[in-house]
Amino acid sequence: MARSMVLVVPGRLDARTGGSLYNRHMAEGLRRLGWQVEVRELAGDFPRPDAAALEQAARVFAALPRGATVVVDGMAFSAMPDIAARESPRLRLVALVHLPIAADVGLDADTAARFEASERRALESARLIVVTGQAARPLLDRYALGADPIAVVEPGTHPAPLARGSGRATVHLLCVATLDHGKGHDVLLRALASIEAATWHLTCAGSLTRHPATAAHVQALARELGLDHRVSFAGDLETDALERCYDASDLFVLATRRETYGMAVAEALAHGLPVIATRTGAIPTLVGGDAGLVVPPGDVSALAQALARSIGDAQLRARLAAGARHARARLPTWDDAARRMAAALEGWTTHG
Repeated sequence: MARSMVLVVPGRLDARTGGSLYNRHMAEGLRRLGWQVEVRELAGDFPRPDAAALEQAARVFAALPRGATVVVDGMAFSAMPDIAARESPRLRLVALVHLPIAADVGLDADTAARFEASERRALESARLIVVTGQAARPLLDRYALGADPIAVVEPGTHPAPLARGSGRATVHLLCVATLDHGKGHDVLLRALASIEAATWHLTCAGSLTRHPATAAHVQALARELGLDHRVSFAGDLETDALERCYDASDLFVLATRRETYGMAVAEALAHGLPVIATRTGAIPTLVGGDAGLVVPPGDVSALAQALARSIGDAQLRARLAAGARHARARLPTWDDAARRMAAALEGWTTHG
């Protein structure tokens, strides 16, 4: 069978989100392995598409040739169960699940139930499900998908220059994450506000427009806590500007409430930055015992203690930085990840 696939994504493939980054690198990596990869971008606000977005999606799928292997980002796939059911007899549909949409943090019960029903119906039409982190597998148990194969293909990283640090008495902290409820910026700010007599500055690099209500709340919280002069909200940064942030930082911090992997932490380690983060997804494995400190998600007190220790102790930061450099050498590359994806798709098409 020819090694070819169509990758269907919600929005633009070059969007600055973790899911889009994964999709983009996977497409590029498979092409380097000799695969033919076509990309179809869907318009609309997924996973809450309107009728026009679903009509456009239906046209995209209807135009694909019979027998095509079609890998669909779960943010879109889970929101189109009728299209998936209609097209599954003629297309080889693969659901690429970064995080089940019903498991997103902060959903009310009714919304979660609606997402779960839609997602279950859609996933029943998939011939293969690829999840991007081990932590996503148990989140799919609720769907009782039976014998449908599930493959885990975790992200990779690109080699990155070692961060040189700020070189200042003020410890520079970096958080790279879209300002949405799940990333825990509110927890991070409350933890930092509780640290007395600490000299630090935090840069938050991540979209301020994708979830505007959360971004406004976090910025208001910084003012309320008296931290507005110690926290910079940089928004989405171009690659060169983000690299400068990594280079000038001393610690990477992430108070995320839930991850299935932890791409931002892996990226920080690729720069040799020590990490203060939460115990979710693959973060504990990535950090190990010597590249940072991990605490339970949502625990303001535990996070504050870890931050106070690392900000106030230069020798500890140096030890953690040395551990981060060791962890850096263990990180899988995007080519490694692409080979795992190719193996998953080839194994399924051969035996599925």
